[in-house]
Amino acid sequence: MTPVAVHRGASPVILAFPHTGTEVPPDIAARLNAEGRVLRDTDWHIHRLYDGLLDDETTVRATFHRYCIDANRDPAGNSLYPGQNTTGLVPETNFDGAPIWADGQEPSARDVADRLERFHAPYHAALLAEVERVRALHGVAILYDCHSIRSPIPFLFEGDLPDLNIGTDGGATCDPAVERAASEVCGAAEGFTSVLNGRFRGGWTTRHYGRPETGVHAIQMELAQATHLADGAPPFALDPSRAERLRAVLQPLLRRIEAVAPSLKKASR
Repeated sequence: MTPVAVHRGASPVILAFPHTGTEVPPDIAARLNAEGRVLRDTDWHIHRLYDGLLDDETTVRATFHRYCIDANRDPAGNSLYPGQNTTGLVPETNFDGAPIWADGQEPSARDVADRLERFHAPYHAALLAEVERVRALHGVAILYDCHSIRSPIPFLFEGDLPDLNIGTDGGATCDPAVERAASEVCGAAEGFTSVLNGRFRGGWTTRHYGRPETGVHAIQMELAQATHLADGAPPFALDPSRAERLRAVLQPLLRRIEAVAPSLKKASR
């Protein structure tokens, strides 16, 4: 099993997909319970949604499922949202708070260390290599971290999540021009709701790589799955009409972000 798939492009934009993978090696799959084997918390079809929206972007996609280990969590195990319900580096429950491991099969500290080496580290080594390569090409790199989530999920947040959730950790992970570009396109998207730095302010990937002063700008987009899935239950099928309507927003969003790259190069000098 190859833990990461990389497509190299010449655009200053890198699309990262830490949660679209559905591969679970047999030694891990055997320890999941019936609920865990549903893989409910996958970012279903997100890589398909973004496919072809830019002419020559780089993509970095984890092939392993987040129940093996979450590529968008701090490898030290620190919580992204202290004091709030969330899932950890190796989740013990799904997003509803339901156990995903068979009784007595919960991952140990040794399991976590093994999965860091097998999955988490290779994914981030590949992502870092592409960030450095793209920055060398353009003087800047814009990392756009692609996510989706069911809504509502009472275990994680109250009410319904907005359709388009932009995260920049309060503006710390990118130049204001990147944040402004995303906010303006999403805010003008007819029929869609959006928020900047709401419940999701950007995960570990966004916060770890986003260093505007070095020319690396990171932004997270969390999409409510109701914007593109036929149903939030198995088989989690993509709704083609919803998907095309959403792609009509995501394409100008990405192109607008890509267009600000030359100004970022000047700002980071």
